[in-house]
Amino acid sequence: MKQIWLSVCLLTGSLLHSNIASAQSASGAILQQMSSASRSLNYELAYISISKQGIESFRYRHVVIEKQPLGQLLHMDGPRREVLQRGGGISYFEPGLEPFTLSGDHIVDALPSIVFADFDHLAKYYDFISVGRTRISDRPCDVFRVVARDGSRYSYVVWMDTETKLPLRVDLLDRDGETLEQYRVISVVVGDEVKNVMQGLLQVNLPPLLTLPAAENVKLNWTTSWLPAGVNEVARNRRKLPNVAEPVESRLFSDGLFSFSVNISPSGSNTGQQFYRQGRRTIQTEIRNGNEITVVGEIPPATAKRIADSISFKVTPQ
Repeated sequence: MKQIWLSVCLLTGSLLHSNIASAQSASGAILQQMSSASRSLNYELAYISISKQGIESFRYRHVVIEKQPLGQLLHMDGPRREVLQRGGGISYFEPGLEPFTLSGDHIVDALPSIVFADFDHLAKYYDFISVGRTRISDRPCDVFRVVARDGSRYSYVVWMDTETKLPLRVDLLDRDGETLEQYRVISVVVGDEVKNVMQGLLQVNLPPLLTLPAAENVKLNWTTSWLPAGVNEVARNRRKLPNVAEPVESRLFSDGLFSFSVNISPSGSNTGQQFYRQGRRTIQTEIRNGNEITVVGEIPPATAKRIADSISFKVTPQ
């Protein structure tokens, strides 16, 4: 009898795991459609961005003409601030600054970063949970939660237009479920009328492309012994800062959704640990053996502290 019950339990567990994995895969595939739709459709979104710093309103247009992506992000309040995309160039126009262009495949600040994520990659470290359907901006939408399995990062709730797969609302939540930032669409226009409005961007003279210095192969004498699952180093550098005698060494890390940097510099004081959080961004600083360790990025304070505590320095031979 015990053997029969054991077999039943094993079979039930296997079926449950299979169903969960299937639901995870299905939700990830739908979220990947959001990324594809945001890059391929012709649309205009009027939306507000809500954070601890206040409320800002934006208009974002995106079209594809002759296989070339065109985009426009316009700040709707205050002095005119605009970002334009044409092909692989992103041009910035800010009051009081000389316009410039950087390389990129989308306007970074136009939509929440999760919209452009690789969900096949994130599926190794995050759970995608379908939580039903509702209505945003008078349009039916599907709702998903995106949660890191190890609990070391923030989470997202995504409201996606059921028909177009465009993001209608995105909430960034801390580990206590408090909303840190919210992106919320007020109106949506999809179709050729947006394409007609953006046609003129093909002939606009845009500022020249800035050439960034090539990355150097910098050797650093310190490492991180703990990182959240799926996080990898994507860049490192050593640079001089104004009014600072010694260079600052930095490593940039990302899991494809959230990013942060670890910065090491000689310490001029014995100040103890400090941390500061503003919205999604945390700054964690501590002094150890004459070095100031600063972790800055889109991670909870507890995670930033654990990373800072894990820094180890190689002993330089005398």
